[in-house]
Amino acid sequence: MDDHDHDHHRRRFRPFSGLRNNFLAGLVIVVPVAITMWMIWTFVGWIDSWVLPFVPSAYHPDALINRYFGDSDWFLWLFGTEEVHVNVRGVGVVLFLMFTVLVGWITKGLIGRSFLAWGEGLVDRMPVVRSLYNGIKQIAETVFSTSTEAKFDKACLVEYPRKGIWAIAFISTTAKGEIDEKIPVDEPIISVFLPTTPNPTSGFLLFVPRHSVIELEMSVEDAAKLVISAGLVYPNAKDPSEPSEITPK
Repeated sequence: MDDHDHDHHRRRFRPFSGLRNNFLAGLVIVVPVAITMWMIWTFVGWIDSWVLPFVPSAYHPDALINRYFGDSDWFLWLFGTEEVHVNVRGVGVVLFLMFTVLVGWITKGLIGRSFLAWGEGLVDRMPVVRSLYNGIKQIAETVFSTSTEAKFDKACLVEYPRKGIWAIAFISTTAKGEIDEKIPVDEPIISVFLPTTPNPTSGFLLFVPRHSVIELEMSVEDAAKLVISAGLVYPNAKDPSEPSEITPK
């Protein structure tokens, strides 16, 4: 049997190879979509379970539907009963968004700021609660701040935990005050945040000389994706050697 007949014989006994390839290609599409939808559905349900207990039962979606439509003939024909119990996902999310917007609008006014200052002054007198509240407040202001001062400037590379090993970090600010004065280096000192994988909310604050930092062209968001994915998701999937397109400001 020559090589041509041997290759033809091998190909003939693989009738499901195309089906397998199609299945794997479909998984690449279906799995991310399914996981994303599941996470959104679970998150919305968690918000509903946290918010709806504060809403009187008479104003729950199923109570409103039964109150206004329970006696109609089409309702009885559609559901086969005079009462229906429905789980309307997202009602709690809508109420939470409305409540949060209302609180933000109130605290921008003079009365809201005065009330907030009074409440924070009261919290400052509580030893344990004070530390917990101030820490959470600083994190929230950093994460949700709309100003550019509270955001990382650029992504970078630093040698950590030793020479020859490089890690992704984020440039925050130039060191100031006592930190800048006490470090015996005749060049600017930069403070960088080195996140951990796959949880970038924890990490290390490093103060390094300017020459030890290699700035990256990728955005902070792309660098965060690379850290979270443990190096599996690069900014430019088509050509990782090239940086992703920079979104115009």
